[in-house]
Amino acid sequence: MALISTENTWVFIFGILGNISSFVVFMAPIPTFYRIWKKKSTEGFQSLPYLAGLFSAMLWIYYASLKSDAFLLITINSFGCLVETIYIAFYIMYAPKKARIFTLRLLLLLNFVGYCMILLLSHFVAKGSTRVQVLGWICVAFSLSIFVAPLSIMRLVIRAKSVEFMPFHLSLFLTISAITWLFYGIFLKDLYVAIPNILGFIFGLLQLVLYGVYRNKSKMVVVEGAQLPQHSIDMTKLSTITLASEAKPNSTDCKGQNMDQSGKIKESFDSNPIIACEV
Repeated sequence: MALISTENTWVFIFGILGNISSFVVFMAPIPTFYRIWKKKSTEGFQSLPYLAGLFSAMLWIYYASLKSDAFLLITINSFGCLVETIYIAFYIMYAPKKARIFTLRLLLLLNFVGYCMILLLSHFVAKGSTRVQVLGWICVAFSLSIFVAPLSIMRLVIRAKSVEFMPFHLSLFLTISAITWLFYGIFLKDLYVAIPNILGFIFGLLQLVLYGVYRNKSKMVVVEGAQLPQHSIDMTKLSTITLASEAKPNSTDCKGQNMDQSGKIKESFDSNPIIACEV
């Protein structure tokens, strides 16, 4: 079958656009890891976003491999697996002993044991089209759980009345990624790709609205006990949306916040595979 035909021209177009936008989101954590490399320390950054991103990409590759028309899901999620693996290896290299052990354990449980169980159960328990449906809903469930993460950064923006820690370009590309994969799923008639990206689009749009409301606000309000997300998972990656993790404080004046010498919150929001469908 030709890659481009009357039936799948729009699938191809939105698949390519989704690959491009998801590629940008996958590259977002590079400044974080440059900082880690420069300081030879992971500081307070956590590995969970990258482990979840890798797991999401692995799930979507398996799902896409069961279909005959989802090659563009395989391409971006294969790239996502490679990038997230590099991030994780880099993290393990510079993490303190406790964080390194935790990361290795979670990697074993989630990305090896968990994935193998899904692989074996879906292969031997489900057959034919049922296997695709079961795996599709697993991907949807995991993707939706990831999409809840933006609520933390949105809540922080409202409370602090500042978008300093919610970069516009990242929110924009997350929204674009969700839109492209949403239309990809619609034209492909794939419910499992489209559903998570509906939520991804809604959260992405809300982030852009918040940016428009608070971008000119100069007042910085320190919110005690708040956590700043560091990574965003692109789904479908799925739209790649955001995972929240704790950033290490540089000052003891505020719990859970990165502070500079002037007492302002430092930007800690950098990315988040997880997917577009990475999905």
